[in-house]
Amino acid sequence: MRRGERGTRWWRAVGMDEQLHERIRDAVASVPPGTVATYGDVAALAGASTPRLVGRVLAEDGHDLPWHRVLRANGTPAPHLATEQLARLRAEGVLADGQRIDLRRFRWRPQ
Repeated sequence: MRRGERGTRWWRAVGMDEQLHERIRDAVASVPPGTVATYGDVAALAGASTPRLVGRVLAEDGHDLPWHRVLRANGTPAPHLATEQLARLRAEGVLADGQRIDLRRFRWRPQ
């Protein structure tokens, strides 16, 4: 099965094409180790209409991406991923204050 093939139906339902899907994947892949981005940051970089599309792509086709570097707008991971996500970030030097990452300190700012 080609990458993205299984998710084609939901893409159409939300107005996503394969190019947008790949732009989202590329944006997530470009977040450097030791930094984080929000779903909104990735959506803006990829030209997606909503950060929810980023979450959808990561859920459906993000296993090979640094998904752990993408957080909610308040600097927290999704609750069902928090333990693994925070451990992966800690291994890269991104330290949490409780369950929250300080976006002022660790947020990636693409040039």
